Amino acid sequence: MTATTLPLAQNSPSAPRRKPYLVVRARRSWLSVNLRELWLFRDLLLSLTARDIKLRYKQTALGVLWVVLQPLLAAGILSFVFGKLANLHVDETATGKRIPYFLFMFTSLVVWNFFANIVNKVSNILVGNSALVAKVYFPRLLLPLSGAMGMLVDLAVSAILLIILQLTANIPFGPQLLFAPLILLLIMSAALGIAMAATALSVQYRDVAYILPVIVQLLFFASPIAYSVANLHGRSAAFYQLNPLTGTLSFWRWSILGTPFPPLWTIAYTAAFSLLLLLTGTMIFQRMERTFADII
Repeated sequence: MTATTLPLAQNSPSAPRRKPYLVVRARRSWLSVNLRELWLFRDLLLSLTARDIKLRYKQTALGVLWVVLQPLLAAGILSFVFGKLANLHVDETATGKRIPYFLFMFTSLVVWNFFANIVNKVSNILVGNSALVAKVYFPRLLLPLSGAMGMLVDLAVSAILLIILQLTANIPFGPQLLFAPLILLLIMSAALGIAMAATALSVQYRDVAYILPVIVQLLFFASPIAYSVANLHGRSAAFYQLNPLTGTLSFWRWSILGTPFPPLWTIAYTAAFSLLLLLTGTMIFQRMERTFADII
């Protein structure tokens, strides 16, 4: 549904009947995002984002430090398992400098946590705000957007720590760092597309809330996060290339650490798949939006 704001008529006996301030009309297509309406409700978007950030770390002793501790602990454990016990090798920089396994792991976890947090957070955001959805009109698309924007704060904190770790390891940033925002945009698009479809389906099928975390966990091991693509050979390498996150992670490590540049077709495949996920998720969300208030 979409809304149109109309001016109020003058309050006088001789004035004609006042027009409604807000008119809600059915959409004519599955994919018709009203950008003007989203812009009019931008203050609500910022308020929802700020509320989400505050509630996430409310009544926690360490607060936002959990954003740093979680990837640090995960990187330490995975570095021990895959780097020490499994003795897997990681890519070197373009100049032949060896990358510490812990730095390699943490760099991968920065974008993976960004992706996984958006999927897990946004996939349940409609059910978590059921009272708001059922009683008040606003563009429902603001809820998944606010959930994704809230994760940008976690990403910024992790990025600061990543800069410190990389400079400590004496691995400088190159000009390819300029591609990092584009890669993050692709990751955010893919995560938001999956999450919007999941949160729309979860209104009617609550099983989604139980299935999705399992799928995300399986996707973690099916993606080259704890290891390099160079460790894959034969059919396994071809299978892993079907995962769009494979090209994204390789592209990300190239922009941050200066590892070998991934094949161009993997980048094109990743970009196309991310946009397809975003369009599909938006289409499903808007198609099911008309039933949210009745079912939730």
